[in-house]
Amino acid sequence: MVQPRHGEFKVPGGKLVAIDLSVEDGRLADVRLSGDFFLDPDEALPVIDAALTGLSTDTTVSAISAHVDRELALARQDGTIAGAITMAGFDTHAIAMAVRRALGHSTGWADQTFTYLDPGPLDPAMHVALDEVLGRELAAGRRGPTFRFWEWNNPAVVIGSFQSLRNEVDDEAAQRYGVEVVRRISGGGAMFMEAGNCITFSMVVPTSLVDGLSYEASYAFLDQWVLTALAEVGVTARYAGLNDIASDAGKIAGAAQKRFVGGALLHHVTMAYDIDADKMLEVLRIGREKLSDKGTKSANKRVDPVRSQTHLPREAVMGSFLATFRRLHTVVDGQLTQQEFEAAADLRRTKFDTPDWTARVP
Repeated sequence: MVQPRHGEFKVPGGKLVAIDLSVEDGRLADVRLSGDFFLDPDEALPVIDAALTGLSTDTTVSAISAHVDRELALARQDGTIAGAITMAGFDTHAIAMAVRRALGHSTGWADQTFTYLDPGPLDPAMHVALDEVLGRELAAGRRGPTFRFWEWNNPAVVIGSFQSLRNEVDDEAAQRYGVEVVRRISGGGAMFMEAGNCITFSMVVPTSLVDGLSYEASYAFLDQWVLTALAEVGVTARYAGLNDIASDAGKIAGAAQKRFVGGALLHHVTMAYDIDADKMLEVLRIGREKLSDKGTKSANKRVDPVRSQTHLPREAVMGSFLATFRRLHTVVDGQLTQQEFEAAADLRRTKFDTPDWTARVP
């Protein structure tokens, strides 16, 4: 018996696109497009349905979109469609996303149930190890999506997976201030982390959540809720560049990602709450160059975009962020298993605390 399938995709700021279809011998059949979008002329609708019919169930989002675009162009050339085609509130990429969701290749936020984890203060190296463990667990099907904040007591510099250790960190200054140097598994730049001076969270999701999105677009997609959370504590923010979040007062946060074989994605963000810029400039070599143009050489200068713009304690900001995340998504409270904690501790010992990993890019 052929099982009918249904998929929907809501275009950000646009309209809802729905697809009903069935699958026969690995190909799409009985395809019907619908939604509250605007399409003109009417003759374009059956052309789109016909274009989708017969496609392989493995066809990617980009290939589906390109195929529908070609078929619409051919329909105009042969006179099936007269005049220009208007697609308002949606496009062929949205159609492709709805198809992938109908087939189960793509998922939305509503399909995810996040487990909120609060393991308490841990060394930054342990947090980095947990990111890898939780990513592997989701990829292996033993865990669902997770969300957690980092809490730590000892100061650290957490550098990106591909950064040069000697170019980023002044070893003498790091030792003088007792700053641990940790290399994480995701790319991006260095994070100067003293207790209470920034807000960091990690989210592990299935890659199906970002199916069809470019690498760049996945950053903004996964952090859309953050812009809402910032607005609710009084900060108007936007995505800037590949992985930064900024307001009119400047950069607030940076994001980084790591994708795991098996279909898991780690996405984490660090926001500057109240950083001692003088100390950071001593410890981070690259930071001196980046901040020298921004008036941060004066004594006791703070980098505090979240504190100064919200006028709230760090704990209150984090509490509001978590409340926003719970309101926008399905969240249950949970805890790390003993096996996960032990795996992270072992990974810290054998990988993240070793010179081979920390200095893998000297």
